[in-house]
Amino acid sequence: MKPAHDYLPYRANDVRDSVVVVAGLNKTYGSGYTALRNVDLTIRRGEIFALLGPNGAGKTTLINIICGIVNPTSGTIMADGYDIARDYRAARSRIGLVPQELHTDAFETVWDTVRFSRGLFGLRPDPRYLEKILKDLSLWDRRTSTIMALSGGMKRRVMIAKALSHEPKILFLDEPTAGVDVELRRDMWEMVRGLRESGVTIILTTHYIEEAEEMADRVGIIHKGEIILVEDKARLMQKLGNKQLTLHLQVPLDAVPQELAAYGLELSASGTQLVYAFDPRGEQTGIADLLRELGRHGLDVKDLQTTQSSLEEIFVDLVRGRT
Repeated sequence: MKPAHDYLPYRANDVRDSVVVVAGLNKTYGSGYTALRNVDLTIRRGEIFALLGPNGAGKTTLINIICGIVNPTSGTIMADGYDIARDYRAARSRIGLVPQELHTDAFETVWDTVRFSRGLFGLRPDPRYLEKILKDLSLWDRRTSTIMALSGGMKRRVMIAKALSHEPKILFLDEPTAGVDVELRRDMWEMVRGLRESGVTIILTTHYIEEAEEMADRVGIIHKGEIILVEDKARLMQKLGNKQLTLHLQVPLDAVPQELAAYGLELSASGTQLVYAFDPRGEQTGIADLLRELGRHGLDVKDLQTTQSSLEEIFVDLVRGRT
């Protein structure tokens, strides 16, 4: 795989279909700690964008600044055409935020807490809209339950309902499925896809690589406060993902023949499989030469298959290259 430092840093330059534009964003706290360094980022309208990064990379700081919770040291942020500093109320009304931590009154009912959140933005009551949100989130039957009576997964759904109560165009999900079981996590993935289909732009941070791989249209990687890569998910995996060719042998081997050492083959413990890693971007993968060499040495192949690096492997490789 090509080293991460050989790739050009991401720079936002296409704002034609953008809904969030971040330019030259920096954040240094009073302690002197720099959380974000010259961040440029463009989020396209109607996409699901996954922001990946290790703990302390700056994911939550970036979201909090875009949402107007934390003040930047320098830089500009536009949300649906409004400057988050000069037009705070208009920009903030376009944004819904589901934070990592569950903050809500434990003694309120589901209905009251969602209705109150809508009122905070100065919107008129709209019971039909709130009913639709709660039904879409499978919360309608629990609308009269107090928050304290709900499971962790249901509380997280309430947080999403609160974030959607004022009909935002942009929804930030900061670790949306943290602490949620696998079955509920997949239900929430379907819900997020439904929101995207309704026209809401989704930006999520996640520690679950499979979440980004399953859901995202594009992936951004942040490391030590810098955006090091933004790419369409499929293109990223195609561009950076090594492929492996697994050759299933007719007769087991005790060891890889010395004559094949140049191919870097790995022999399975059973001796029945040879694994060959190659770069699909290269002009010559070496597969044809390898197969000829195997035939020349009397090694018959009964089957073969290819696999590609996962997004997790690509992510680890990129971050390791920046460490």
